[in-house]
Amino acid sequence: METKNIMIVGVGGQGTLLTSRILGGLAIQADYDVKLSEVHGMAQRGGSVVTYVRYGDSVAEPIVEEGQADVLIAFERLEAKRYAHFLKKDGVIIVNDQRMDPITVVTGAAQYPEGILEELAAKHKLYSIDAMAEAKKLGNSKVFNIIVLGVAAQHMDYAKEDWLKVIELTVPPKTVEINKKAFEVGYNR
Repeated sequence: METKNIMIVGVGGQGTLLTSRILGGLAIQADYDVKLSEVHGMAQRGGSVVTYVRYGDSVAEPIVEEGQADVLIAFERLEAKRYAHFLKKDGVIIVNDQRMDPITVVTGAAQYPEGILEELAAKHKLYSIDAMAEAKKLGNSKVFNIIVLGVAAQHMDYAKEDWLKVIELTVPPKTVEINKKAFEVGYNR
């Protein structure tokens, strides 16, 4: 199998690391060589977080180069825009339609760009979901990342049952059922 390159981007506290562990666990379960890399930035202060998941028959390094990502999973609109140049020409962006103002916007040093999703959709195959609203309907806003992952799973080569099994093995035991429900919301969208 040709190496698949997945990037997961977001803001500190949005679950990018958990999401990359689920995806990595899925690829390991399928007997692929897997490399994960995490770039934290100012994660604990709401800064950008990027994780790379690369899997295939033989993967030499963990970093996804610009123009090489098959799938970009973004938990926030501005993060999707910031990392869209990593996508392959036929790559897919799955984005949580949520706005989280970076510190430069909060302090008035910059403005949050308008029309991000429209701009991205004009250049790339884009799927968006207001995962936070969906997570709140489930009664737990923390599972929005798993909803986004459910949407992304439709664009990857794994069965739904395999995703659910790895989610069960990866998330804290007391959160298994809510995470499975969250995945189903995104997957069945």
